Amino acid sequence: MTVLETQELKKYYGSGDTLVKALDGVDLRVENGEFVAIVGTSGSGKSTLLHILGGLDRPTGGSVRVEGKDIFSLKDEELTIFRRRKIGFVFQAYNLVPVLSAYENIILPIQLDGGQVDKDYVGRVIEALGLEQRLNSLPSQLSGGQQQRVAIARALAAKPAIILADEPTGNLDSKTSQDVLSLMKITSQKFAQTMVMITHNEEIAQTADRIVRIEDGRIVAR
Repeated sequence: MTVLETQELKKYYGSGDTLVKALDGVDLRVENGEFVAIVGTSGSGKSTLLHILGGLDRPTGGSVRVEGKDIFSLKDEELTIFRRRKIGFVFQAYNLVPVLSAYENIILPIQLDGGQVDKDYVGRVIEALGLEQRLNSLPSQLSGGQQQRVAIARALAAKPAIILADEPTGNLDSKTSQDVLSLMKITSQKFAQTMVMITHNEEIAQTADRIVRIEDGRIVAR
């Protein structure tokens, strides 16, 4: 089953001589349970693509479908709700709430949506990520690797259709990066979770099931 699909996705900035084509007709499909890495150098369009896939920015043209739903046919408030329920995010900067414990951060998106926490499922996610002993800790009491594991658990907890990871190991040393990537791979398989990760690092990209390469706003290998 196709979870994510884009057609002729475009994002242009400026006009005339100053026109920049950040995305220039991107067609992409991601199937259920796939772990896909999108690789490109700085300025290739990969971050722009990820932001549009997640509904954080609107395209100049084209469409993005998540589980068959054209997300840009939604009004802003509807898109916010859809994003909260269907799209999980893992950012380079972790983006944890500093005054909340690790566990409170993990379940926060579910609570914001007024949903019921599936304690059994969340417990299995926490166990898979090795966070059982750190649930009462504040983010400031956790290492970078532990904070990123909390961020991954938070993304998984709401059972989204897809998780989008933006340079998830960018702030970590090489060993911690490998640990976090291994956990992302394991949790993707264990919970049949679809993931799309952007990175400029070829070695990191090898962790994924499939590598998509983007240059100058166009996909050149898939």
